[in-house]
Amino acid sequence: MDFDLSKPQKMLKQSAREFLARECKPERVRAAIATDTADDRELFAAAAEQGWTALIIPETYGGLGLGSVDLAVVAEEMGRACMPGPLFATIFASAAIMSAGTEEQKRRWLEPIAAGEMRATVALGNEFVLDAGVADLILRFTSDGIEEIENANPQRTPSMDETRKLYSWSVSAMPPLSVTRQRPKAAAWPPHSKDIAIVALCAEMVGGMQWVLDTTVEYAKTRQQFGRVIGSFQAVQHMCADMLLLTESARSATYNAAWSLKPLDVSIAKAYCSDAYREVCNRGIQVHGGIGFTWEHDLQLYFKRAKASETLFGDATFHRERIAALVVDRKDSVAETSAEVVDHGLSVT
Repeated sequence: MDFDLSKPQKMLKQSAREFLARECKPERVRAAIATDTADDRELFAAAAEQGWTALIIPETYGGLGLGSVDLAVVAEEMGRACMPGPLFATIFASAAIMSAGTEEQKRRWLEPIAAGEMRATVALGNEFVLDAGVADLILRFTSDGIEEIENANPQRTPSMDETRKLYSWSVSAMPPLSVTRQRPKAAAWPPHSKDIAIVALCAEMVGGMQWVLDTTVEYAKTRQQFGRVIGSFQAVQHMCADMLLLTESARSATYNAAWSLKPLDVSIAKAYCSDAYREVCNRGIQVHGGIGFTWEHDLQLYFKRAKASETLFGDATFHRERIAALVVDRKDSVAETSAEVVDHGLSVT
């Protein structure tokens, strides 16, 4: 059995890495987070030209019709570059439309999203939503599908990861659901779109771990202390080995989840990645010493992304409980636990 990426997927991965190395340098990331929206429109347009907004959208609606593994390949490189802006939110919105949208909604929204002409996002719960300030389309789930939130007035709310701005509404600012479109019971939530988003997030986290690992190992090879490079010290070697183990284990769990898209596998990946990304960053900062937690070093960008991603769509504790519900309680329908992902979707960190 071959567990490796296919040749086209390897080419996609290499193309994404080369594109981001050229178009999403650290200074461009820092320039984006210095703005109110972290929205680099030229970068988003360039990514759309690469076909990233169309990856998982069926060809019928102007997309490429690729699968979740292909999405994970691109998302890993996005995480490695700490790519800012609303692309992740837009991919989640496209998955939500495909899972819960009507045929008319799919034709109205998926084609411009695939073409890179529309940025979209999905409101999770009643308060928080990613990149709402720059979204052309803000959606929410209803009892019988999905609908646009019209006349929304999003307000910035503090968050740790400034590469993705977080927004909220007051109760009065959010238009209420109609009587016939009230917030659904657990079984009514479409789980598939959230699982795709979680897989993409996990892949981003793996990419971030790989960057931290590569950067830390390279630093350990050149930084000298007591007349020797610090990488020759066994304690430092142990930390780098732990980082490698965490990164590779997270990658295996993530790509297994991307391949199967089973809720159990998705929660295993998210539970592991939530802890692993944080721990990889912790060890990376420790090896770097004082420079590791300064604003001038790019490692702080990845640590903040790690902490924000840890709680997005549920932290490790939440997903372990979801795993227990699926395995121990043997729930026949995963919709019950998937619905709770919405309520635990965004945390202010």
